Amino acid sequence: MIRDQELLDQLLDTLARFVRERLIPNEGRLAEEDAVPAEILAEMKEMGVFGLSIPEEYGGLGLTMEEEALVAMEIGKTSPAFRSIFGTNNGIGAQGILIDGTPEQKTRYVPRLATGEIISAFCLTEPDSGSDAASLRTTAIRDGDYYVLNGTKRFITNGPEADLFTVMARTDPDDKGAGGISAFIVEGDTPGIRRGLADKKMGQKGAHTCDIIFDDCRVPAENIIGGREGQGFKTAMKVLDRGRLHISAVCVGVAERLVEESLAFAMERKQFGAALSEHQLVQAMLADSKTEAYAGRAMVMDAARRKDDGENVSTLASCAKLFCAEMVGRVADRAVQVHGGSGYMAEYAVERFYRDVRLFRIYEGTTQIQQLVIARNMVREAQ
Repeated sequence: MIRDQELLDQLLDTLARFVRERLIPNEGRLAEEDAVPAEILAEMKEMGVFGLSIPEEYGGLGLTMEEEALVAMEIGKTSPAFRSIFGTNNGIGAQGILIDGTPEQKTRYVPRLATGEIISAFCLTEPDSGSDAASLRTTAIRDGDYYVLNGTKRFITNGPEADLFTVMARTDPDDKGAGGISAFIVEGDTPGIRRGLADKKMGQKGAHTCDIIFDDCRVPAENIIGGREGQGFKTAMKVLDRGRLHISAVCVGVAERLVEESLAFAMERKQFGAALSEHQLVQAMLADSKTEAYAGRAMVMDAARRKDDGENVSTLASCAKLFCAEMVGRVADRAVQVHGGSGYMAEYAVERFYRDVRLFRIYEGTTQIQQLVIARNMVREAQ
C-alpha cells in the first residue's frame, strides 16, 4: 500500500539519482577496495536508508511492504554490496526486535539501528546447521541474571563490522527441535565474542561475512527477545516473509540493470555489418530477459500489496524468492553472452554481476527450501 504517492516519488527519485551519480560510479572502487567507501556510508546514513522499514516512532521511514519493494528495486540497480551494509538493519536485524521484543528492547536498540549508529547482524547459520536451522547447536545456559552462550555462527553478514547481533541459541538442551531455541540481543563488545577472518567469497566484494564465535559469552537475561525462552525460532520465521520479498525486489532491480547494460552494448557493438541488436538470436536473449524481469516485478508487487492488506503471504513470498533469484541468474548469464568475450572481462559490470547474483539463490532460504515451503503450504491448505 502506498500511503503518499508524491512523497514516495520524491524518495524514489532521490534514490535513483544517488544510485546513478554516486553508487554506480563507485562500483569499481567498492570491488577493488572490498569495502563501502566511508563517505558513501555517511551519505547513506544521512539519507535515512538504514531505517527504511523501521517505524517512524523509532526514527525510521516506516515504509510499507509495497513501498519498500519499490525502493529495493532502485537500490538493486547497483552492486548488491551497497545494499548489504544497511539491509540487515532494516530486515532481520531489526524486525525480530520490532515483532517480538519488549518495549524496553525496542526503545534501547531500534532508534540506533534506524540511524545507522549501530550496524546489526543476524546469527542463525552454523558450520553444521544451514537450511536445517532448527538443528543448531549454539547453547545458552541460564546462570543467575545471565545466559552463557557457547557456539559458532557461520557466514554472518556484517559480522566483521556489527555492533549488535541477534543470536539464535538453544536454551533447552532436552528439546532438540525448534521449541528449544531462543533469540538474544548481544552487543558486539560483549566479552566472549570473537570474530573470525573475513570470508573470501565468489562475489559481492564489499559485503563482508565471517564466523562469530561465542566462548562463555555472558548475556544479560533481559536481552532475550520477548523476555521468554523458546520463541527464537518462531521469531526468525516471522521476519522471513518480508526479507524474502525484499531480496526478490533487489533481484528485480539487478535484472533490470542487466537488461539496460545488455541493450546498450547490443545497440553499440557491430558484427556482420550490423548492430548486435539487429540480430534475431541476440534479440531473443534481450526479449527473454526483459520478459522475466517484468514477471519478477509483477510477482513482487502483487505479494507486497497482499502483505500490506494483511494476507498471509508465506507461500507467495517463497514463490517470489524462488522465481526472482533464479531469474536474475538467467538474466546475468544472458548478459554475459550478449557481451561475448567482453562479458568475461572485469572492466564490464556484467562480469561482476554474474558472480554477485549467484548468492541470491542461497541466502534468505535456498531455492530448494523455497520449493519445500511452497509445496508443504499447498498440501496443508488443500487438506
